[in-house]
Amino acid sequence: MPLAITRIRVNIKRTELFRSPAKLHAPRRSGPYKRKRSLVSKRLKVLATVVGAVLATSALAAIPAGAAASKAANATSAKAVGGLAGLIKLAKAEKELNIIACPDDWSNYGELKAGFTKKYGIKVNSYDEQISSAAELVAAKTLKGQSRQPDVVDIGIGFTAQGINEGLFSNYKVLTWNDIAPSAKGPNGEYTFDYGGFVSIGYDAKRVSPAPTSIKDLLNPAYKGQVALNGNPATAGAASSAVIASIIANGGSIGQTAKGLAFWKKLKAIGNFIPVEATPATVQSGTTPITLDWDYLQATYAKESNGKVDWKVVIPSDVAYQGGYAIALIKDSPHPAAARLWAEYLFSDEGQNLWLKGGSRVIRLDAMIKAGTANKAYIASLPPIPAGAKPVSATAAQVTSAKARIAAFWGKL
Repeated sequence: MPLAITRIRVNIKRTELFRSPAKLHAPRRSGPYKRKRSLVSKRLKVLATVVGAVLATSALAAIPAGAAASKAANATSAKAVGGLAGLIKLAKAEKELNIIACPDDWSNYGELKAGFTKKYGIKVNSYDEQISSAAELVAAKTLKGQSRQPDVVDIGIGFTAQGINEGLFSNYKVLTWNDIAPSAKGPNGEYTFDYGGFVSIGYDAKRVSPAPTSIKDLLNPAYKGQVALNGNPATAGAASSAVIASIIANGGSIGQTAKGLAFWKKLKAIGNFIPVEATPATVQSGTTPITLDWDYLQATYAKESNGKVDWKVVIPSDVAYQGGYAIALIKDSPHPAAARLWAEYLFSDEGQNLWLKGGSRVIRLDAMIKAGTANKAYIASLPPIPAGAKPVSATAAQVTSAKARIAAFWGKL
C-alpha cells in the first residue's frame, strides 16, 4: 500500500526547538495530544521518558558504546552486524536512543516507546515532540555531534527528498524489507514508510446538521463558520494533505491544483472555512465543529473529548486520499545501533500492530494479513472506506511539488 504524507506546522522560535525533554515548550506537529495544547498558547505535553533497566552481561560489558557505534554506523542491514542478535547486543551497549517529534498519543507512539524499552532495556529519549518534519531535519543538522542529536526522524513524504539531498540519512533495510512496496521506500533504504491513514471528515453530531459525507458537502451554507484544518497547509502536513484531498475531490489532480484551490477560495468567501487550527481543545469547545484531518487523529479527538462532543469520523465519498510517514536514520548519530534496532522494532509484527492499535494503516498490513499476524480487532476498528471509493496516494515528488503550490496560494487566501 503506497503511503504519502507531509506533516505538521512550524510556528516557533528557532531557540525553542532544541531543548531537553524537561524544558520543552515548542508546539509540534498538527494532531491531538492528551494534554490540550494550541499554537497560540504554545502549550505542550511533556511526555515521560520510559526508562528500563539495561541488561548487563559479560559479553555486553566487553563492548564499549563507542565501539558499538562504530560497528553499527555503516551497517545497511542487520546481517552486517551478525543478524538481529548481533544488532541487539550492540544496541544494548549504547544504552539509549534519541527520537524526535513522536508524542505519546500520535498514532500510539507511547506504547511503541514503552514496548521498545521493555523488550530491550534501552532508554528512549523523546525530544521536541511538537515540532514539524522540517524542524526535525533542522535538528538533525544543528545538533550534529551533540549527545541530543536525533538518531531517527519521523517525517512526511514531502521531506524525504530534502533529507537525501542534504546527505542526512543513513541507508538501512529492515528485516521485513521485502514486505514493503518499492514505492514506499528509498531504493537503498534511505527512508521507509511505516504508517499512515486517510484524510477524513470529523464532525460533532450535536452541532453539525446535516452530516457531511463528502468534501464537496462542506460548501453547504449550513456549515458557516464550522470548517477547520489541522494547521496551516503551508507548513502543516495534515493540513496540506487535506488540501490535496480536496483538489482531487473537485476534479483536479496533484499535478493540476487549480480546481481544488478554487474550492478553498469559495469556502472562505461564503464563510464556511475558519482560519482556526483544530486541536482537541477547539473540538471540545465547539470552536471547530468540522475538521479535515487524518482518520487516526480524528479517532483521538473522539477519545479525548470526554463526552463533550459526539465526534463522528467519515472518509469522504468523493476521495479516499491516503498518506503516511517515513522513518529515516540520521547519519553519524549518537546511537546508530539503537536506531537500527528501533527501525526493526517498528517494522516487526509487534510494532506494526501497536501502530494499528493507534488507528493507523500500517505499511506491512497486507503481508501481515496474509501471514495471519495482523490483529483483527484493530483492523475492524478502522474507519471504513466508502463503497466504490478507490484509494489514491502520491509520490514524494508529487507531494513536494503540490505542497509548494499550496503554500504560495495559501499566503494569498
